[in-house]
Amino acid sequence: MILDDNLVVSLKQYLQLLKQDIVIVFSKDDSENSEKISEFINQVAQLSPKISIEEAKLKRTPSFAIKTKDQEKPKIFFAGIPLGHEFESFVLALLQVSGHEPKVSPEVKAQILNIDKDLEFETYASLTCTNCPDVVQALNIMSVINPRISHTMVEGGMNKQEVEDLNIMAVPTVYLNGEEWSDGRMTVEEIVNKISDNEVVNKVSKEMQKKFDVLIIGGGPAAATSAIYTARKGLRVGLVADRFGGQPLETLGIENITGTPYIEGEPFMKNIYAHMNQYPVHVAEGFKVENVEKNQEDDFEVTLDSEDVLTSESVIVATGAKWKKINIPGEIELKNKGVAYCPHCDGPLYKGKDVAVIGGGNSGVEAAIDLAGTSKHVTVLEYGSELMADKVLQDKLRSLDNVTIITSANTKEIHGTNKVQSFTYIDRTTDKEITIDIDGIFIQIGLVPNTQWLENTVELNEGKEIKVDHMNQTTIAGMFAAGDCTDVAYKQIVIAMGAGATAGLAAFDYLITK
Repeated sequence: MILDDNLVVSLKQYLQLLKQDIVIVFSKDDSENSEKISEFINQVAQLSPKISIEEAKLKRTPSFAIKTKDQEKPKIFFAGIPLGHEFESFVLALLQVSGHEPKVSPEVKAQILNIDKDLEFETYASLTCTNCPDVVQALNIMSVINPRISHTMVEGGMNKQEVEDLNIMAVPTVYLNGEEWSDGRMTVEEIVNKISDNEVVNKVSKEMQKKFDVLIIGGGPAAATSAIYTARKGLRVGLVADRFGGQPLETLGIENITGTPYIEGEPFMKNIYAHMNQYPVHVAEGFKVENVEKNQEDDFEVTLDSEDVLTSESVIVATGAKWKKINIPGEIELKNKGVAYCPHCDGPLYKGKDVAVIGGGNSGVEAAIDLAGTSKHVTVLEYGSELMADKVLQDKLRSLDNVTIITSANTKEIHGTNKVQSFTYIDRTTDKEITIDIDGIFIQIGLVPNTQWLENTVELNEGKEIKVDHMNQTTIAGMFAAGDCTDVAYKQIVIAMGAGATAGLAAFDYLITK
């Protein structure tokens, strides 16, 4: 069976919410992949009397589409089995096609409806990619709202030859009307802005426009913990983030949270979000903060990219960090053509191939262990004389037969034309220059804080990290900071959560003594 017992129970509950009868249109052939898709959709259909299956020839075979009985042609297609991170995309597509209103603002919906041209989107995704569902779900929503738009999720593992022929080496990659159009995570607003003549301006809710006691900027573990601690104090709390989840969404396995021996990044953050939602925290997601400054009343005014201005008596900055670039020739030129930063997003595209990982810390070694499960061979390069990862991770890495570890390596250049073909490093003990043929290279050399928008606002250190004291207070009264965006010595999830709690409690103390 394709669906395990847990997925069957979960899906059956969702299918009870269907408003209209759904038809799954199946385009089949004699291939093994077609048999797998057939097993999947038949298992789904057995879970609800409102779902039926009919056979028809679609553009892709094997594939399936979703439509209502009254709908002439389907607009949402799946070339593959939407499990893993795409299972949610499949469930939402069923519900939205059946009549549930997609969760977009009236302004965005109007802009989608105003698109007056035929748009055929195809998203190449992997089932382990945490960024892909955002794009898949956004394009599915647009296909539900506007009949001139269609979307196909193409699962890379089931369409390997096509992926190789198109030289797709990173996901999500989106094609529009047969031409490569975008790559990487995008919100529905960003997609609509890219294809529309008139920019969509997503505005915050009226509740977000009211003055807060505490406004938290960020969407990771530190931000959520701050929100929980301040809300529990009875404060009026707001949280604004470009995307809720932070760095854990790009972490395959977390094994060092006390009391939780193992959990993957996405369910970990879903648990945190559900916990936070038990309190009256007002959340605005999909917005970037452009500026923070104090007004004449000594309140903070936080300006968003939507031109909204939020007001709060105190602010907690918990914007986290992003992957650091190595800044060598070939990195930018070959990004998404063999140069990657997310091993469990793009790793499946390198099955049976030779890859390299730059970085010998926890992130690099975890990436190498992950890649070794599917890649032909993994080469790990560390600039220092020894790996810096935890011993338990090093022991696991050294136990793998298809991994080579190279220390004292200064990576010099990445080579290739349309895709990565090799890289060169300098052996720092001999000064010898060595070139290795490779299909993909994953850069895991640490993080850079998301603080560029604060450079003229608050004091930062040389690494652009926010300077904080033992109470997580910044150099501005009433502004606190927590997590990987600060100058804390160690960047760990559990430390970020503790710092979020400290910042929240310190903000409360600040407010009651203000």
